[in-house]
Amino acid sequence: MTAPVVEPPPPLVGTTGSRGQARVAWAMLAPNLLLLGVFLLGPLVWAFLMAFQEKRSFGGGTWSGLDNFARLLGDDVFWRALLNTAVFTAVTVPVGVLLGLGLALLMDKALPGRGVFRTIVYLPIVISSLVTSLIGLLLFDETVGIVNGVLADLGLGAVSWQSDGTLAMASVVVMTLWSRVGFSMVVYIAALQDVDPQVVEAARVDGATPWQTTRRVVVPLLRPTTFFLVLINLIWSFQVFDVVYVMTNGGPGYSTTMLVTYAYDEGFGPARNFGYGATVGVVLFVITVLLTVLQVRRNTRSEV
Repeated sequence: MTAPVVEPPPPLVGTTGSRGQARVAWAMLAPNLLLLGVFLLGPLVWAFLMAFQEKRSFGGGTWSGLDNFARLLGDDVFWRALLNTAVFTAVTVPVGVLLGLGLALLMDKALPGRGVFRTIVYLPIVISSLVTSLIGLLLFDETVGIVNGVLADLGLGAVSWQSDGTLAMASVVVMTLWSRVGFSMVVYIAALQDVDPQVVEAARVDGATPWQTTRRVVVPLLRPTTFFLVLINLIWSFQVFDVVYVMTNGGPGYSTTMLVTYAYDEGFGPARNFGYGATVGVVLFVITVLLTVLQVRRNTRSEV
């Protein structure tokens, strides 16, 4: 008995071999590559060039070498913004991922109204970040905010959400977590669908409690998903802008000034110092890349 003959797939219309297929592939990639070049790579290269210039208008600038970076080292506001960004990241990333994991484990069970709760938690991801920031301003405004209004109805004093630096940072953190937890929850729910139920059942047969099963079996199996969420949230935290700019505008003082808001203020504020604003942006880009590389290497070593 002879084996059936498998005919090769017909060649692409208008192509000759692998070279023609490569042309078709590049033609399909061209629109996306063009958008990446115009809106990502181009501005990135331009920012690097402006970081070495004294530039205060949209016209030509004056080459200043490393003067902007030297000023950066002695800029107290820059170091305060860097510290604020680090603290903000250290709080929002682990708390956001852990809350997303907890909600995913809860929503993965057969609970009444599970779909409604999932929608409510995920809703902030769907709406614009600007709208989320405006909701935060409506909630935490010192004079007409809903939170202070509820506290007044309970007979408690108003809270200085905008005039106290610690409380201002807390309000920004709360709104950021509210807008991100839904994303982590949905990603974890999708990952839980791939967990082998036989592995979980085997742990239960061996006498593991639900908490031990979750901690010793389910959570380790979700490690790739956790790494992805930590990395994404890390990048998001270093790029936070909307919620800070709308709710506190970096105040009071510089208590909630982040690297992105400081770069924006320097480049598009009254000083119009595009060169120095670009320098802050370049430093932020380098820090983000370094942290991303460190996280990838750490994850690779843990897997090995």
